Amino acid sequence: MMKSGLLLSTILIVCGLSTSAHAQISAKEAAKLGTTLTPLGGDRTANADGSIPEWRGGIQFPPKAYKKPGQHHVNPFPSDKPLFVVTAQNIEQYEEFLTDGQKALFKTYPDTFKMPIYKTRRTAASPQWVYDNTYKNSTKAVLAEGGIGVKNSVGGIPFPIPKSSLEVMWNHITRYRGEYLVREGSEVAVHTDGSYVLITTKAEVLFNYYERGITEEELDNNFLSYVSFTKAPARLAGGAVLSHEYLNQVKQPRRAWGYNAGQRRVRKAPSLAYDTPIAAADGLRTVDDTDMYNGSPDRYDWKLVGKEEKYIPYNNYVISTPEVPVKSLLMPGHLNPDYARYEKHRVWVVEATLKPGKRHIYHKRRFYIDEDSWTIAVADQYDERGQLWRVSMAYLKNFYELPAILTCMDVFHDVLARRYHVQGMFNEEPQTIDFSQASPGSRYFSPQELRRRGR
Repeated sequence: MMKSGLLLSTILIVCGLSTSAHAQISAKEAAKLGTTLTPLGGDRTANADGSIPEWRGGIQFPPKAYKKPGQHHVNPFPSDKPLFVVTAQNIEQYEEFLTDGQKALFKTYPDTFKMPIYKTRRTAASPQWVYDNTYKNSTKAVLAEGGIGVKNSVGGIPFPIPKSSLEVMWNHITRYRGEYLVREGSEVAVHTDGSYVLITTKAEVLFNYYERGITEEELDNNFLSYVSFTKAPARLAGGAVLSHEYLNQVKQPRRAWGYNAGQRRVRKAPSLAYDTPIAAADGLRTVDDTDMYNGSPDRYDWKLVGKEEKYIPYNNYVISTPEVPVKSLLMPGHLNPDYARYEKHRVWVVEATLKPGKRHIYHKRRFYIDEDSWTIAVADQYDERGQLWRVSMAYLKNFYELPAILTCMDVFHDVLARRYHVQGMFNEEPQTIDFSQASPGSRYFSPQELRRRGR
């Protein structure tokens, strides 16, 4: 019987579904955090040829030209120029540093898609209290049953020295993104001819998990609360979505509600998960595509491939500024590459393969997670035939007012339909994300409050 139990534990570890007993690390191993490793678990050292430099603390404070919360970010590297540009004509020289999805974009748009590669700047940073909590979590945090959640973790990365694929994915899901944020921006589906209609929304997110000083008992499994109101165009204005996300999804799956402005009714939305299509994305983004990946991982078998060096979007301070109008940014097929910035970074690579008997439009997914911030930078998605179908990229930068590495916009490409969707454009907004407002508390994110605010 004991031999059978040991065999089961071994199988679970290999599959990336570690049991609680095998998820923790020793105090000796945790001592690497802040020494040979960064405080969040990245490799502090440079790579072999120096193209990825040593991490030296990142950007921890805003530049002097940054004056107030929500202001469009000042580019800390205004003099940087591309080291070189990857194109369809020279791609063979750089293939080892490209994902399959990026290669597909070159193949699909050989005359227009390119990737300007800049000097790598390891700007990732977090507040000291997040580092402190990450250290505390490192020897206590465990995966919940089946890996569908996290236990014994709060206020920091749960698994900074991960041993399995799902630990890496939960690091992404639980990464620091502030305590409470308000953002107003646009998303858009771009058709093959370059035409589009902007959809403007206002979203508010309360990260209960990162409430300063909260204990796991006080958290009571409430990971985050999210509400979003559509402001334009007129035919969609007034609609809203409310979502409650839980840390242990075995104990409590996601709960969501929708508000219909025409009917003035709030209804529970039990299907706001997995591959449910996002209406505003014109079928180009699923619910669990949002933020590159979110929600319960129970429909997939997970595999930790390891670390690789890849060109990923990083330090994208130019692409989201008011100096770049939307009409200049949006091209047929993809964003205008002249405004993008890519750098070589080490990434964790995780693969997800659909379980037998489970349903999802993506049969396989491959994620590339920045080692310094635990943010998914690129995701490649494959259909049931094994054909590459979609590629998603998060255009990252340091929101130094926190500080934290976040995305300034996410782009979801359908390389078969030759269309794409962009989420989180602030170019033509008076400000970007505001993290400075006081938290309204959990009661603010209730169905009753949604009905009141939607009137």
